[in-house]
Amino acid sequence: MKSKCICLFFVLSIGVLVYGQTLRRPANIPYISLGSYSVNYADILSFITNQASLAQIKKPAIAVFGEKRFLLSELNNFITGIAIPTTSGNFGIKVGYYGFTEYNETQLGLAYGRRLGSKIDIGVQINYNGIRIAGYGNDAAIGFEIGTVFHLTEKIHTGVHVSNPVGGKFGKDQQEKLSSIYTIGIGYEVSEKVFIGAEVVKEEDLPVNVNTGIQYKILPQLSGKMGISSGTSSGWIGVGLSWRSFHMDITSAFHPHLGVTPGLFFLFTIDNKEN
Repeated sequence: MKSKCICLFFVLSIGVLVYGQTLRRPANIPYISLGSYSVNYADILSFITNQASLAQIKKPAIAVFGEKRFLLSELNNFITGIAIPTTSGNFGIKVGYYGFTEYNETQLGLAYGRRLGSKIDIGVQINYNGIRIAGYGNDAAIGFEIGTVFHLTEKIHTGVHVSNPVGGKFGKDQQEKLSSIYTIGIGYEVSEKVFIGAEVVKEEDLPVNVNTGIQYKILPQLSGKMGISSGTSSGWIGVGLSWRSFHMDITSAFHPHLGVTPGLFFLFTIDNKEN
């Protein structure tokens, strides 16, 4: 009970007193985001960090990601993504939830991405962000994101992503806004089995963070990822298993002071030919 009270105070302090407010980014977010700067390594959840990666999705798919931050149930983070390819571009739906009964943040996003020729992909997303604090009530704000990915060569890809550069304010006095996040990333597909990626992230009121990682396909059905994040001096690692249209990743991030954040990622691709 004591630990829950401390956690509640910690979460409320972040949610109420910090100037920039946004749905919490997962501790394992580099595990998802680096695939945005790729063609062969992008998956459905890549669009939650750069909507332009939606353009590379060729089949309808649904994915669910969840993590228990620092092994505390009060800091649970869940994300569901749905991708729907069409002849006019690809659409994505994101549903996010962070927190627990007494304090939680939710996000519902509608994304769109498409290719502009063979060298450029673009994407945009509109978000409905909600926040609930027991005893204080609910509030909501609208935000948006925009991203691009440039395919410099068949193996080198780079991109830019901007989240909530303006607007998106909470409260009657509009004193608390959604935090702005600016990201620049690059990926290098060394081969069909090896991918290396890096990104520089600047979130409002926080220092610059650099995420780097490498992915290796050990077998067609087995892959591994690992990397580090400079902003929190933490590392992350994971292993992925694939079977037909189903894929699962087991991930974990390691903070030097706060401990371990385990996570699970499930992906199901709807293959009409196979079905």
